[in-house]
Amino acid sequence: MAKAAGVSRSAVSFAFNSPEKLSTATRDRILAAAQELSYVPNTLARMLKAGQTQSLGVLLPQNLAKVMENPYYARFLTGVGQVCDEQGYTLLLTPPLRDSMLKAIPYAAVDGFIVCGLEHDRGEVAELRRRGIPFVLVDSSPHQDVSSVDVDDEGGAYEVMRHVLDLGHRRIALLSIDPGPEHAERGYRGPLARRIAGITRALGESGMGLGDLELVEVPATRMDGFRAAKALMASAPPTAVVAMSDILAFGAVDAMHDLGLNVPGDVTVTGYDDLPESSWTRPRLTTIRQAITTKGRTAADLLFSAMRDEDQHPHQLLGTHLVVRDSSSRPGRTGLSG
Repeated sequence: MAKAAGVSRSAVSFAFNSPEKLSTATRDRILAAAQELSYVPNTLARMLKAGQTQSLGVLLPQNLAKVMENPYYARFLTGVGQVCDEQGYTLLLTPPLRDSMLKAIPYAAVDGFIVCGLEHDRGEVAELRRRGIPFVLVDSSPHQDVSSVDVDDEGGAYEVMRHVLDLGHRRIALLSIDPGPEHAERGYRGPLARRIAGITRALGESGMGLGDLELVEVPATRMDGFRAAKALMASAPPTAVVAMSDILAFGAVDAMHDLGLNVPGDVTVTGYDDLPESSWTRPRLTTIRQAITTKGRTAADLLFSAMRDEDQHPHQLLGTHLVVRDSSSRPGRTGLSG
């Protein structure tokens, strides 16, 4: 193409990568030659030469179908995407490969990773370090010398359980996110461990323990919340259902409506996240607000700083607070207490 346009090879490169370095006439002549020769720049070759992909990866703990069912990730990825747009980067979602986050890492051509939900490190941190890929952990178990973004999970869980206890509830069901098969061997880890700690602290102040609750662990989907809540009401009906995510709480409210029960008259239901739907669902959901979009933005900002080898604050902890709406009240209004 350089020969066809009568210019040097470097001028051709400038035409596609730094057109401001050429005169308008030279640039137009090169582009005309490219069109005549049906030339299309080889993006992969350019990335290999530059050693950059202009893409960030989000390493996910679940398959894409499960992730897309949970509106939490839409809010989180909005924040990440805002920063990518500002920086001119694309975004690659990387789910586990054959149920392994570790196995997925080599197949993602990205300049850096935001790693979500790494509660049990199975070698992912060591592999990312070995490959020299900058990364930031989000909603994960802490690692020394690794940047991370978390929210005050313990404080938030304490607040919502304290609220339910202060209303007078003692027959309480905890609708928790399924921690997976490794929980039996290693116990709770990451955000779920912190939330359980907050709940345990609130219960202890009222002379209760985790064993006094009906604990149900299910995947974080609306349908699983629906099924679990219906099963609870068919056995030993609680006066309050404390859900560890809004999506589970929405399912629980759906179940109460399906059973002809009133929320909160018959059963109090609370959530965790404060997704947009929480403020318009009926009844409006009492929940813990965490700044999900801000979490995504903060993680992306930290990652770009790491990619530029800039000094940064390694651990960011974002606050939470209780939002009391219409789905919680004192027990016993219509006879389910006891």
